[in-house]
Amino acid sequence: MGFVIQFFIAVAGRFRARADSGMSTAEYAVGTVAAVAFAVVLYKVVRSDAVSSALSSLVESALHAI
Repeated sequence: MGFVIQFFIAVAGRFRARADSGMSTAEYAVGTVAAVAFAVVLYKVVRSDAVSSALSSLVESALHAI
């Protein structure tokens, strides 16, 4: 009788572990939307005039230092 109970506990543990492993499709969708939103914000920041001029001056000063 003890073997049967241990067997069912082991099988239930495997199913429980398998059910929570990895992300579901909804979590992938939310992660993808968050990544795209972050990319859009980063693109807007890099394309702004202030950051663009700062990067240009940084590159120019690096090239003039050589």
